[in-house]
Amino acid sequence: MSDDDERSSIANSWFWSLCCRVLKAGHIPKHAAFIMDGNRRFAKKMQYERQQGHVLGFEKLAETLDWCLHLGIKEVTVYAFSVDNFKRSKEEVEGLMELARQKFSQVLQKREFIMKHGIRVRVLGDHSLLPKDVLEQVARVVTMSRDNNNAFLNVCFAYSSQHEMTEAVKRMATGIEEGLLQPSDITEDLLEQCLYTEDSPPPDLLIRTSGEVRLSDFLLWQSSYSCLSFQDVLWPEFSVWNLFSAILQYQKNYKSISEAKATFLTQRRNNQLEVDRNYLLQNDTSLAHPHELDTKISELEHTREKRQREFLAHLHHKQQTYLESFVH
Repeated sequence: MSDDDERSSIANSWFWSLCCRVLKAGHIPKHAAFIMDGNRRFAKKMQYERQQGHVLGFEKLAETLDWCLHLGIKEVTVYAFSVDNFKRSKEEVEGLMELARQKFSQVLQKREFIMKHGIRVRVLGDHSLLPKDVLEQVARVVTMSRDNNNAFLNVCFAYSSQHEMTEAVKRMATGIEEGLLQPSDITEDLLEQCLYTEDSPPPDLLIRTSGEVRLSDFLLWQSSYSCLSFQDVLWPEFSVWNLFSAILQYQKNYKSISEAKATFLTQRRNNQLEVDRNYLLQNDTSLAHPHELDTKISELEHTREKRQREFLAHLHHKQQTYLESFVH
């Protein structure tokens, strides 16, 4: 039986259907993220070549995406290649880049399927670190699917969270230097919009395989209120039952996580109001009466949001133009 046939038999089995119905009676995560750890260890365990472990890892990703689609998880983010992975041996890095070439090529060959199902593929990371031919494939994949909005696959490639946040700060600093932003425009909300994940909501569920219980510099900002599930299997061994287990864990903790997240967002809003209030009291000499403060805060928010929108539009256009230059 081929892998596709095996996936189809699982997806169409009565027991699969029953499990899906039971899970869907509760909250299904809209966005799931995966740290696909354990490919090299699996290869060593099975006495395969190291590269074969990575190949099997990519095959497991395709299978997992199929499960997520059937369950109604509309957005998936995967940690495919870390910035730190460039420090591995030259042979392994070249092997991973060759595998990326093959997989992005396969995605391009499935254009009809991707467009039919409205799948948007985003490749998140520092594109400048990629070999030119890989970047050209990335650009074609991203550009091809950028108007789709039915389902989303985010591939974190040449990515690390600390690198991402550093780049976001640099972007805002450049915005100030170019006169697009004022120092008072720098907020947590703006920094969030300057991350590689600007178009995505935070993951509801983050799964890491291989038994490791750390995030390894993956979505550190975005996963503050995600349900974390650490699965004690190597990534190529990850099964649909591991996925079901993680979703059940998410459902069990859904209420407490949702309440904590709502409290956090309220506190973030209140903190920003306090910052704005102190800023006006110290810098606005036109305040004649205390009751004018709320009006001034509203005006400050309006002008700040306008500059932020224009800055983000400028940033988006710049990034889009950069990728399009590699398509042509």
